[in-house]
Amino acid sequence: MMGKQFTARSEAGCGTSFFLLEEYTGSDYQYVGKLHSDQDKGDGSLKYILSGDGAGTLFIIDEKTGDIHATRRIDREEKAFYTLRAQAINRRTLRPVEPESEFVIKIHDINDNEPTFPEEVYTASVPEMSVVGTSVVQVTATDADDPSYGNSARIIYSILQGQPYFSVEPETGIIRTALPNMNRENREQYQVVIQAKDMGGQMGGLSGTTTVNITLTDVNDNPPRFPQSTIHLRVPESSPVGTAIGSVKATDADTGKNAEVEYRIIDGDGTDMFDIVTQKDTQEGIITVRKPLDYETRRLYTLKVEAENTHVDPRFYYLGPFKDTIIVKISVEDVDEPPVFSRSSYLFEVHEDIELGTIIGTVMARDPDSASSPIRFSLDRHTDLDRIFNIHSGNGSIYTSKPLDREISQWHNLSVIAAEINNPKDTTRVPVYVRILDVNDNAPQFAVFYDTFVCENARAGQLIQTISAVDKDDPLGGQKFFFSLAAVNPNFTVQDNEDNTARILTRRNGFSRHEISTYLLPVVISDNDYPIQSSTGTLTIRVCACDSRGNMQSCSAEALLLPAGLSTGALVAILLCIIILLVIVVLFAALKRQRKKEPLILSKEDIRDNIVSYNDEGGGEEDTQAFDIGTLRNPAAIEDKKLRRDIIPETLFVPRRTPSAPDNTDVRDFINQRLKEHDTDPSAPPYDSLATYAYEGNDSIAESLSSLESGTTEGDQNYDYLREWGPRFNKLAEMYGGGESDKDTS
Repeated sequence: MMGKQFTARSEAGCGTSFFLLEEYTGSDYQYVGKLHSDQDKGDGSLKYILSGDGAGTLFIIDEKTGDIHATRRIDREEKAFYTLRAQAINRRTLRPVEPESEFVIKIHDINDNEPTFPEEVYTASVPEMSVVGTSVVQVTATDADDPSYGNSARIIYSILQGQPYFSVEPETGIIRTALPNMNRENREQYQVVIQAKDMGGQMGGLSGTTTVNITLTDVNDNPPRFPQSTIHLRVPESSPVGTAIGSVKATDADTGKNAEVEYRIIDGDGTDMFDIVTQKDTQEGIITVRKPLDYETRRLYTLKVEAENTHVDPRFYYLGPFKDTIIVKISVEDVDEPPVFSRSSYLFEVHEDIELGTIIGTVMARDPDSASSPIRFSLDRHTDLDRIFNIHSGNGSIYTSKPLDREISQWHNLSVIAAEINNPKDTTRVPVYVRILDVNDNAPQFAVFYDTFVCENARAGQLIQTISAVDKDDPLGGQKFFFSLAAVNPNFTVQDNEDNTARILTRRNGFSRHEISTYLLPVVISDNDYPIQSSTGTLTIRVCACDSRGNMQSCSAEALLLPAGLSTGALVAILLCIIILLVIVVLFAALKRQRKKEPLILSKEDIRDNIVSYNDEGGGEEDTQAFDIGTLRNPAAIEDKKLRRDIIPETLFVPRRTPSAPDNTDVRDFINQRLKEHDTDPSAPPYDSLATYAYEGNDSIAESLSSLESGTTEGDQNYDYLREWGPRFNKLAEMYGGGESDKDTS
């Protein structure tokens, strides 16, 4: 049997343990113990081997002697014990001589670890005004040493900083308040340092510290207080309802909900004129206008406002009351107020048949100021674009300026403006609703257009049409119409159904469309309102061919000769097209004929200097077809015996032919030659005229081609009337007037 020894040279039985001190500081290997087998005779034939936790590295065994050593320093806090197995074998055969044996090496603890806190800094809070001994927070330290061996892990707590406000329980680490009535308003933050020491707090024990930051939380231990007992506010009398005129604020040393204050008006002569609203974010009481103010009625109001905490702690009632009051004086300031109407709106009713200029109603307004300025009234024309109404600017009477018609507009929504004469910019508006009442001024009419026909084979008393009527009027008792014929008709009759409808019936048998294709039946429609209105509507009744069931087939005599597939509408369309084409042809012919009759002389007055218009516009220099210059150069090309048509010559002369000009003749010379010939030609027209040759020369120096300066004028003419024709004839007046003056002078 193998034994195990606790110390050198001492053996122990199986299942025992070795003990080894931690943190060995020697230079040699630390001796653990010795293993010895009963089979060991000391001759070295046995060999000891070791296996298990740390075998061969942390722990080694002498294979001959069985001595076990630790190779390095061991920390119990890393591992408290090691389990190993030992066996003795024959060195030569390597066979075990005994079964394997297990043993434990326990590490013996020493005080080598100080207590530690899980947090370096703790944060805690406690309500202010707490009683002594109120628990704040518990701090706990841990020690890595073995708590089952000695006092290495026994911790004691103490306070190093934070006295005399707080204390700590030595065994538990619970921090408690140590002073009564600690006030947050005086001091809010505290820092406490707690020490944890092992070895039961004895000398030589290891220690650790932590910091605890303690905050005093607020409680409602302070009532609200107004900084002053009275305040004075001012408000213009024109301030609308809801206007904020000022604020009051009570201070509270508490915070959060403990400082929340509710304001209310508890007394005063203005409790019905003003309100106060608590502003939650600023904790102010906002005073607002509750009713309209009037400087002329009252100029000063006094209010008593109370501020009270909304969250009161019963524990601190003895510090109360948690409320305060303030006197608020409000002065109303005078302003120039706009006019005030006697009503907020007006409703006038008027019949639609009233005469122009009739007053339909009157609006009234006054100046609320003490000065009582006169008021001027006017209509907002944007609400009366048709200018149907007008208003008297002095007394506010509204009257009609155009006829009324309920059937066009039953309501008129006007806006009347009132302004002070002394301050026209200060205005007030009021809505005026005008309702137009109905008058029976419209006659009933057919409800729709009726396309009525009667069959040729109709019998007497046969229904051919049911008619109804409409009326734009709206009587109170509802519409009631009566139908009758304007005169006795031998062919048709009307039967009133007494339900605002009537039936058209035949009075005889058989109709012929070849004899009469259309009948006109006047029907009188009247109402029962006062005054009675009536109208005559004419029914156009066509005679049509029908089948045995009374279904219309055709309604005109010409339809018998036309193809069956061609309808009456198509025939009307074709006829209209033919008429339009005929009208176009006639207009074209008349226009063409009018152009042929247009005279050359545009004016019928006997003017000696006439202009012949050819109504032809040339195409420029490149136009070779508009005018042939060869005709001018060869007078023979002109048609013989072609006389002027603008005037009638007194004597008929045979045109004198002139030789043709060569092709290379200059046009200017050619024209001068022709001018000379015309001046001396006795067959030339007896009146002066302007011949247009439709040719533009190059830098021509000729001033005029007219024969007005010709000396062959048969008699003198008085041209003084040219001066009366206006500025456009001044040049002619100077030319001809001057000439006569010269003649008279000579």
